[in-house]
Amino acid sequence: MTTPSTVAVAGATRSGGRGPAAAARRRTAVIAYLFALPFLISFAVFMVYPLVASLLMSFTDFRSLDIPTPFNVGFVGFEQYTALFQDGRFVRSLLNTLYFVGVGIPLTMVVALALAVALNNGINRFRTVFRVGFYAPVVTSIVAIAVVWRFILQPDGLLNTALGAIGIAGPDWLNDPWWSMPAMILMAVWRNMGTLMVIFLAGLQTIPGDVLEAAEVDGAGAWQRFRRITLPMLRPTLLLGAVLLSVGYLQFFEEPFVMTRGGPLDSTLSISYYIYNEFGFGNYGTASAASYVLFVAIALLSLLQFRAFRAKG
Repeated sequence: MTTPSTVAVAGATRSGGRGPAAAARRRTAVIAYLFALPFLISFAVFMVYPLVASLLMSFTDFRSLDIPTPFNVGFVGFEQYTALFQDGRFVRSLLNTLYFVGVGIPLTMVVALALAVALNNGINRFRTVFRVGFYAPVVTSIVAIAVVWRFILQPDGLLNTALGAIGIAGPDWLNDPWWSMPAMILMAVWRNMGTLMVIFLAGLQTIPGDVLEAAEVDGAGAWQRFRRITLPMLRPTLLLGAVLLSVGYLQFFEEPFVMTRGGPLDSTLSISYYIYNEFGFGNYGTASAASYVLFVAIALLSLLQFRAFRAKG
């Protein structure tokens, strides 16, 4: 049966949506885009354009003394990328970064998870004080942290003094190529464990208590409950923490910049520090290519973490 309303709808459809309602929707959309236009312009100018320009620059031999015109900036294709892996300092920075990530991420996650479990289960009094204390390094200036840690890691500093009290002769942490990177990792773990602790603590508090109580009644021990219940239910939170750490640790820059300047003997030279130096030397094409190698590394590691944490999910 045909009614006047269906006839009107059919007429509006045949007319291509040129009715009053369609005009009102178009006006609303135009107004919305006008309000969003300042952000879109700033995003395009300060985000999209630099990204595209740096990507194109990575395929050129552009240097600081060149005038950026198509006539004197040579397109070299993937030569910048192949030259990177023939540069001993870049390969060393890549290996240093992988070492920092491979040791730092698991260590930070284990320490942060242990603290979160302790605060969630074992520590009842002064819980807020502990939370603030462990999180304080996250919001503290890296310069202030570096000054304190330089005193701690000196040959006669606090750490070696504590080791000497138990009969261990500590090394010169920041000037020994063998120990300089472990010192950076130790400092990074101390500085970043507070963020993960808060995230893990929030995840632990979402686990239903009755599930753990039922497992305890069935005879499951503390380790079995943690392994069979807590860890599987904490998998999304662990994934978030791992990805956040990966993005930060693959770009680690402040620690070697403030503490060691990449030394001794490039033992703490990171990819980000290498990129910083190349930009400083005016090698813009090389620095841009190294930046995109770092971007690919971050994307691949994040993808691997998603697959690993989702494997049994």
